[in-house]
This record gives sequence, C-alpha cells and structure tokens, in this order.
Amino acid sequence: MQAFLVSTSAVAIAEIGDKTQLLSLVLAAKYRRPWPICLGILAATLANHALAGWAGTLVAHWLTPDVLRWLVALSFLAVAAWTLVPDKVDEEGAARGAGHGVLVATMIAFFLAEMGDKTQVATIVLGAQYSPLWQVVAGTTLGMLLANVPVVWLGARFAQRLPLTAARIGASLLFAALGVWILLR
Repeated sequence: MQAFLVSTSAVAIAEIGDKTQLLSLVLAAKYRRPWPICLGILAATLANHALAGWAGTLVAHWLTPDVLRWLVALSFLAVAAWTLVPDKVDEEGAARGAGHGVLVATMIAFFLAEMGDKTQVATIVLGAQYSPLWQVVAGTTLGMLLANVPVVWLGARFAQRLPLTAARIGASLLFAALGVWILLR
C-alpha cells in the first residue's frame, strides 16, 4: 500500500503546473467533452506509465538526455503549429460520434506528452524503488487524474466564455514558449 500512496502523492504534486495540465485545458476548451477527455487521460496514462515502469530503464540507455530534450522540444513546437489549425468538424458528425475522436485524440496527445516528462521519469524511479509494480502504476495514474480531471471539467465548463481563436493562439504561444524553454535549459 505504501507504493500506491507514495506514487499517488509524488505524481499529483509533480503534475501541478506541468505541460499535461496545459494539454488538459487545451483539450477541454477545444472539444468541450470532459468524459472522453478524462477517459483518454486514464487510458494514456495507464499505458504510458506501465511501459515506463516496465521498460523505462532500457529506453534511458538508448537515448541520451540531450536527444530526449531535442525530441520533446521539437514535439512542443509541432504541437504549437498544429494548435493553430482549426478543426473542421461538421455539427452532424460532432453529434453522432465525436466522442470517439476526442477519446483517441486525447489518448495519443497524452501518451506522447508524457514521453520524457517528469511524471514518466518519476514512474521509472518509483518502479525501481517500490514493489509491486502494479501499485506504482495505479498510484501514478491516480496522481495524474487527481491533477488533471479538475482542469478538464473546469476548462470544459468555462470554455464557452472563451473566444476559441484567442484560446487557440494563446495555447499555441504557450506550447511554442515551452518548446523554446526546453531547448534553452
């Protein structure tokens, strides 16, 4: 039980102000569908943290910290550019089945955003230090949800009051700034 509690606390604290909280807000403002976003966060985090706990130490031997830093920074710059492109979803399609699209988009975005992130690294360290591994993965996943689910629900609720173009430009600038910041540290 200690592995679960320590993992939950460590990731919930580490996630405060992290890029995936920003991603949660962007997804909530963009799609305004909190349930599929939250489910996508859950699925992506479980998959990512399970892989991190199981194989993270092997990946650390293959990629140098500099290569990983460049990959993460370039990914942020790509997301910054992608964020500027408005979605072209017709209202009928949105009413019929956009929940699956939102779910898949969230899973992919969160899985990729967690690559090399401090919570993924924390999962590797916690997996090496505590047993059983399933408690570490469950704890880190719960920590991620505790930090991001409130952001999704509040973002979805207040997104109607935000001008979408301004939110898209603001999010793009934030992602670009994060990419540049990562390159310069």
